[in-house]
Amino acid sequence: MKITTLFSVFILFVTANLSAQNISEHALGLRLGDSDGFGAEISYQKSIGRYNRAEFDLGWRDSRDFDAFKLTGVYQWVHQLDGNFNWYYGVGGGLGSVDFDYPGFDEDNDGLFVFAAGDIGIEYDFDIPLLLSLDFRPEIGLIGYDGFDNDFDFDIALGIRYQF
Repeated sequence: MKITTLFSVFILFVTANLSAQNISEHALGLRLGDSDGFGAEISYQKSIGRYNRAEFDLGWRDSRDFDAFKLTGVYQWVHQLDGNFNWYYGVGGGLGSVDFDYPGFDEDNDGLFVFAAGDIGIEYDFDIPLLLSLDFRPEIGLIGYDGFDNDFDFDIALGIRYQF
């Protein structure tokens, strides 16, 4: 009985290690979408360990009403779902700046802001060096201009990255 249990545990351990995902060392691409008007972001991911990585995103927006940028950093834990599908979650934060351009708007709302962020998403790692992801990044304003301070934002985006 003990040999059967020991053998079963050994087989389970070996199977789990064989099916574990590999996070690419580097991934560079775009993160598209957003609910707060900031648009596209240049996205870079760096593997930190077997199941962990850091993601850095630089977003910008130039519209008729405002100009803005946002820099975000998130530490992520990655887990395999099935085959090439992974899910991940993380925590981080960032900073940004906004400058409103339309008449009649109070210019005191312009300026720098700092926020905390969470992250949860799903990704598909193709057999070619392509990674597609869909993630949800809730953000809460910590300090900054009146339009973002103590405000909660839902950031939803599609990511496409080249892995190397």
